[in-house]
Amino acid sequence: MEFRPCIDIHNGSVKQIVGGSLKDSGSEAVENFVSKQDASFFARLYRENGIRGGHVIMLNPAGSTYYEATKAQALAALAEFPGGLQIGGGITPENAGEYLAAGASHVIVTSYVFKDGRIDYDNLEKMVDAVGKDRLVLDLSCRRMEKGYLVVTDRWQKLTQEKVDTALLDRLAGCCDEFLVHGVDVEGRADGIEEQLAAMLGSWGKRPVTYAGGIHSYEDLELVRRLGKDRLNVTVGSALDMFGGTLEWRRVLEICTKNTLFSG
Repeated sequence: MEFRPCIDIHNGSVKQIVGGSLKDSGSEAVENFVSKQDASFFARLYRENGIRGGHVIMLNPAGSTYYEATKAQALAALAEFPGGLQIGGGITPENAGEYLAAGASHVIVTSYVFKDGRIDYDNLEKMVDAVGKDRLVLDLSCRRMEKGYLVVTDRWQKLTQEKVDTALLDRLAGCCDEFLVHGVDVEGRADGIEEQLAAMLGSWGKRPVTYAGGIHSYEDLELVRRLGKDRLNVTVGSALDMFGGTLEWRRVLEICTKNTLFSG
């Protein structure tokens, strides 16, 4: 299990937000934490401590009031840690090359590969052609519904009909290098993980998968490791001390790095 850090950027600032609260109208979101440090500060911290594979997420859509400020922060982070960070948020075949050239190891994509609530395989093929599957991460962030966990797109605002299960992972595995999966209902709330989702993702094990959402204690890390059969990588956001929480990031890193369950 690896610790995969995050740099979420909204309205030009590094933030932690409540996942389901983001609205493009007015660039609004319920904020848990707004950092006084810029994105390059966190990228430098991750680089100096050898924490690779984190994701930079741009939470403003292209053309919106704060998009250019958010993009500038993202590019500064990539420049600070070339090859060490992934980037997502409005990625298309037309702009993906800019971010890879700027230092991203991978691009993270959700919305571009969905259309009318379903996977658009033509768009997925275009993305693979543009960047290669070895530099593509598919974000299957999802919300729990009666039918199961359904993918949400467009900064977690639009519900699709695509169910996140092992069949979907099998269908998409040949098109990407990794998966990133946020449990949107618990994202940013720091009050417990989506246990059923973590167990399903851990049962699969054919590609690297990063789970994010709800981790708020060291015991939660143990739970993700156990449910995920030590196959899942984890992202911790609002609960980390660097983002105003109580979990010491160095201790989180140590726990994730060890091949044994946390005890004590």
